[in-house]
Amino acid sequence: MSKMMKLTSPFRRIILILFVMLGINSASATTVYNVLNFGAKPNGKTDSTNAFLEAWNAACGSADLTMIYVPKGRYLLGSMAFKGDCKSPQIIVRIDGTLVAPVDYRVLGKSTNWLSFEGVDGVSIIGGALDAKGPSLWACKASNTNCPSGVTTLSFTNSNNIKIHGLRSLNSQMFHIVINGCENVHVQGVKIIAAGNSPNTDGIHVQLSKNVEIIKCSIKTGDDCISIGPGTNNLWIEQVTCGPGHGISIGSLGKDLKEEGVQNVTVRKTTFFDTQNGLRIKSWARPSSGFVQGVRFMDSVMINVQNPIIIDQNYCPHNLNCPGQVSGIKINDIIYKDIRGTSSTPVAIKFDCSAKDPCSGIRLQNVNLTYLNKTAQSSCSNAIGKALDLVRPDSCL
Repeated sequence: MSKMMKLTSPFRRIILILFVMLGINSASATTVYNVLNFGAKPNGKTDSTNAFLEAWNAACGSADLTMIYVPKGRYLLGSMAFKGDCKSPQIIVRIDGTLVAPVDYRVLGKSTNWLSFEGVDGVSIIGGALDAKGPSLWACKASNTNCPSGVTTLSFTNSNNIKIHGLRSLNSQMFHIVINGCENVHVQGVKIIAAGNSPNTDGIHVQLSKNVEIIKCSIKTGDDCISIGPGTNNLWIEQVTCGPGHGISIGSLGKDLKEEGVQNVTVRKTTFFDTQNGLRIKSWARPSSGFVQGVRFMDSVMINVQNPIIIDQNYCPHNLNCPGQVSGIKINDIIYKDIRGTSSTPVAIKFDCSAKDPCSGIRLQNVNLTYLNKTAQSSCSNAIGKALDLVRPDSCL
């Protein structure tokens, strides 16, 4: 044993030296832009908007691999758009501090987004926190109708090769994170926090995008933990905890007559705590060219969830201005496998599908949902499919 130790220890030193050399080489190849050098103040009071935009312009205009570094502290920021067509092939935004929105929600006014990236490629956001100061706007919406809609905290539009790792998003005014018209997006280790009664604070919304992964995220919010809009293709969701919130939802779909479909969605190893829904597909009852196909819901735990498994093709929140027609969204090839836990209502499985285009290819396999330690119920309307292995409550397909 001692001879082996003597032999291996020089190799260890050589390997360590190689790692150090590689680290130096990779660091030297990256140009770092510290926002403090552009005038940002980490006191949470001084507006640092221009400093952040100048740091972005410098990184974007460089031909090197670049990093925008945000040291510890709180940085007050207004609405900002980070635009693409950059020379830099890779921009890492490393945040060790907290970015803070103005306390007065009227400052952001009629802006759509607080922090938006438009037409960028190879951007990574690593670490840090975004505090959008949403509660005052939520209170306004609860007390009167003359309030702005609010802003999305972080938006990526028409962008490719994006990473969002280890970020915390707190108290968004509206949606926390939006992925719109993007390709190759990896979201991992993100924590989203907002009150369970906060309006329209979807955690992560994906639409018109393909090849998106959402991994190991914790989402507590007042609307859908993850919402999946039209034109989503190849979405992988894994190891996500949701609650409070409205669950993981495909939709709402059918807002428009001509609408792109949702296909190839996998949701696995998810846990829902005290949510309104678990695994949901929802569409408005009106004509549409849209569709949902190739969805795999697997290995989910429901803890006191109102609607653990639900397809709702008569979606109309608060029953206000309902279209009152028949949904044209075609739903096909949906698998629910290894879903278990507790429903907080008697009906644990509900398939309320379109009379014009019934749901088809629905498969329930190894599903075990109970209500107050008793047998729960299933409800089916215009749904075609089959049950395999153990399915509780008894399948109505």
